[in-house]
Amino acid sequence: MKKIIFTGGSGNFGKVFKKFNSNKKNIYYPSSSIFDVTNFKKMERYIRKIKPKFIIHTAAISRPMQIHESKIEKSISTNIIGTSNIVNLCKKYKIKLIYFSTNYVYPPKKGSYKEDHPLLPFNNYGWSKLGGECAVQMLKNSLILRICMTEKPFLHEYAYTNLKTNFMFHEDLAKVLFKLINKKGIINAGGPPQSVYDFAKKTNKKIKRKILKVKKNSLPLNSTMEIKKFKKIS
Repeated sequence: MKKIIFTGGSGNFGKVFKKFNSNKKNIYYPSSSIFDVTNFKKMERYIRKIKPKFIIHTAAISRPMQIHESKIEKSISTNIIGTSNIVNLCKKYKIKLIYFSTNYVYPPKKGSYKEDHPLLPFNNYGWSKLGGECAVQMLKNSLILRICMTEKPFLHEYAYTNLKTNFMFHEDLAKVLFKLINKKGIINAGGPPQSVYDFAKKTNKKIKRKILKVKKNSLPLNSTMEIKKFKKIS
C-alpha cells in the first residue's frame, strides 16, 4: 500500500479526515514539531524514513485573517516558503503532491470562476496561498485543489444572505479525496453556489440572517467557482 504523509493533521479538516480514514495504516500524520514546513532538513529526514508516494499538504496559516496583515513574515514563511520547501522535497524524492489552496485566489468580482480564470487575490491570505500555488505549479506531479469548505455544524450565530460561496463541509471533501488523489493540474472543489445563509440553515434552523456591508477589505459578495470537474470526479 502506497504511503501518504498528511500535513496539518491537527487542523479542522485534518481531524475530520483522520476520522474517515482511521482504518488506513498507510497514512502518516506528523506533528508540526516533527514535520516543520519551515525546516527543510527536518522534513527531509522524516521523508527518508517514511518513503511516501504522496504528500497531502493542508498545513497552513489561515485564521484569523488579520494575522496575514499583522504578521506578514509568518504568513510568508509558512504558506509560501514552507510550501516551496515541500515542492523541492517532492521533486527530489519523486513524490506526488496534493496542495490545498483556496477560492480566495480569484478576484473579488463576478464569481463562477473556472480553473483557468485570471487570478487576483483580494487579501493577504489569498496572496499567501497563491504564492504556494506558484511553487506547486512548477512540479508536474502535483494537484492543486482550490477549496471552499467549513466546519459542521456551521459555527456562527448568523449567516450572510448576500454573500455567495461554494461552501461544503469538511466531511464532504474527506469522503471523496481519494478519488482525486491521482489527478493532476487544478480542480475547484466545493459545493453548489448559494448564499452562506442558505448553506448554513440546512444544518442550523436557528441561524440568524445578516447582510454583509460592503467596505474596503470586506469579503467579496460573490466568490463562487465553477465546480464541474470536481462534481464529475466526486
